[in-house]
Amino acid sequence: MASPDNTDAADLSTWLTVVFGGYVGARDLGKIFHSRVAYRIGPKRGPEPDIGFVSKELEATRRRGYIDGPPRMAIEIVSPDSVARDYVQKRAVYEQAGVGEYWILDPDEGRVTFLVLQNGRFEQVFPKENIVHCTVVPGFYLDVRWLLSHERPPAYQVLQQLLGNA
Repeated sequence: MASPDNTDAADLSTWLTVVFGGYVGARDLGKIFHSRVAYRIGPKRGPEPDIGFVSKELEATRRRGYIDGPPRMAIEIVSPDSVARDYVQKRAVYEQAGVGEYWILDPDEGRVTFLVLQNGRFEQVFPKENIVHCTVVPGFYLDVRWLLSHERPPAYQVLQQLLGNA
């Protein structure tokens, strides 16, 4: 029996998928895959980030049932049963696989962690004036408060703002 999803995490994931996926699609930068898509990064490794970004130049790695290689960016939304997996295990796996950017969103703890691969190692980056700029998707940014709040602006409004400013 599958474990029930956390509705707050599902709401955040859906909102992010619409905003991030809409931006990536409008700019023709690649594809966003939402949950349950495996990224084969080794013979026995196939993590499934909550949201993964495959840049246009890597779209040839897409197969019917998986992506043959790492995403350019992975986003994990922490749940009580995934804390160690998201903060420790997946961080190490994504770093070793060369994932360019990794966001760990932990709404229960009110914490966000943004990691960027630099010289083969993840380095934490910090928002400036509550804004985090994505390093692997040109022009994409978000207000961190939107990631931690139940009161987010409608996704279409954020997308309009991003597309108008990019």
